[in-house]
Amino acid sequence: MEVILLERISRIGQMGDTVKVKDGYARNFLLPQGKALRANEANKKKFEGQRAQLEARNLERKAEASQVAEKLDGKSFIAVRSAGETGQLYGSVSTRDIAELITAEGFSIHRNQIQLNHPIKTIGITNVAIALHPEVEVTIMLNIARTADEAERQARGETLTTAEAIYGEDINENARPDAFFDPNEDGEDDDTRPQADDAAEGDDEQA
Repeated sequence: MEVILLERISRIGQMGDTVKVKDGYARNFLLPQGKALRANEANKKKFEGQRAQLEARNLERKAEASQVAEKLDGKSFIAVRSAGETGQLYGSVSTRDIAELITAEGFSIHRNQIQLNHPIKTIGITNVAIALHPEVEVTIMLNIARTADEAERQARGETLTTAEAIYGEDINENARPDAFFDPNEDGEDDDTRPQADDAAEGDDEQA
């Protein structure tokens, strides 16, 4: 389908461009969101009549987005989630979750603005891009951890996706076989061995 863009669309085109896009993309996103018009003579005339108004509105929105970007760009957010020892989440962190985290901090962000190709399924620190405006994009740091304490450790550069990281570096030492035995037992066995040997020698003498 050919459409006339009413604003800049990343990797598609600039405001006023007539471009060809997939029918589903046009029907499900561009047209209902008011980001484009079907490309026909009537709509071309309509766009030209509204171009000045659209450009003014775009500049206003861009200015507002730039103000938000100054406060949001580079900001860190913590998401506490349940996960296994290897860091695999019991679930995932989606665009909706990220939008709610940011909104809770006083920013107005919609899930459609989160540039995430797929849900996040492991703990760790991830950079996430957010399109505040077609021409204004920022990057936030998402710190996903099992607890707030682990989030702080991750922020300091620790890796928490191994058992050693969770239970401590001495986990392997505690799991050594000799840790389950009393070292004194070996000494008792040593004391009894000579007696057995002496008894054997006595038997030999009687014989």
